Amino acid sequence: MATATLAMGAFQNSPTGQDALGNLAGARPSHVVERILDQDSSLVSRCLRGDESAWEDLVRVHSRRVYGLCYRFTNSGSESQDLTQEVFLRVFRTLHSFRAVEGSFGTWLARLTRNLLIDHYRRTRQDRVTDSLDDQLPGIGDRSAAGASRADQAVAGREASEILQATLQKLSPDLREAVILRDLQEMEYREIAQVLAIPEGTVKSRINRGRAELARLLRKQKLVV
Repeated sequence: MATATLAMGAFQNSPTGQDALGNLAGARPSHVVERILDQDSSLVSRCLRGDESAWEDLVRVHSRRVYGLCYRFTNSGSESQDLTQEVFLRVFRTLHSFRAVEGSFGTWLARLTRNLLIDHYRRTRQDRVTDSLDDQLPGIGDRSAAGASRADQAVAGREASEILQATLQKLSPDLREAVILRDLQEMEYREIAQVLAIPEGTVKSRINRGRAELARLLRKQKLVV
């Protein structure tokens, strides 16, 4: 198997607010899901047989989604790059433990990523004690809607993205991870229950509470979603 070195260009660009907001509703078509599952199964089998190109393909296929998950939790591009590297190093070392009969590779990877993020959260908790979440919120300049140029709209979109990301950080970890996995990672309730090791009913409850709290906080920032 190839060494677990990643090409950082695959996930250096953070998810935009427009992408995030656009993904709040919608799940992948069933034929797309089936194709991904078949591809994952083939890649994992080849990796376990020592096929180096399969490892590169596996990283390429999943690195952006892993990076996106890390970014939503950390709100830091550099941290997310480091964490994505750590995730795939852990995948490289533990891929032999993946069992297709217990769920999809995507679910297994999400669980592994989540566990690493929990470890990261615990390691950096003390560093965050003195940080004010308010400092993460960008200033919002007054803009006139009349005659706004495309450049103005692009800036406004970036501001909305930054506010959304910063507001996600204000949710409790339990609610934040549920909302991210469902609305931004587009995982099914069943998959989220497997990743978080909680009942489906609890998953739905956390998502509903998280969405309500996120909407309340965004209204305070005068950002409508």
